[in-house]
Amino acid sequence: MKEAKIYTLPHCPWCKKAKEYLNGHDIPYHEVDVSDEEARQEAIDKAGRYAVPVVDLDGKIQVGYEKKEFDEFFESFL
Repeated sequence: MKEAKIYTLPHCPWCKKAKEYLNGHDIPYHEVDVSDEEARQEAIDKAGRYAVPVVDLDGKIQVGYEKKEFDEFFESFL
């Protein structure tokens, strides 16, 4: 599996849940803190809006965190 890129904020509870999901499913990821202006703009460009978490997996984008949506998003990758 390719490594996912996840855009997060340090105190975001949904970001924490998203990372717990990735860890729990052994999905490798690189975390990007959107406190940095350049990283924030990159996440906005990918998501089409300002929101976190944003997951980029091989060009496929998932915005926000809900377990059911993550299950569907990662289904073909697991």
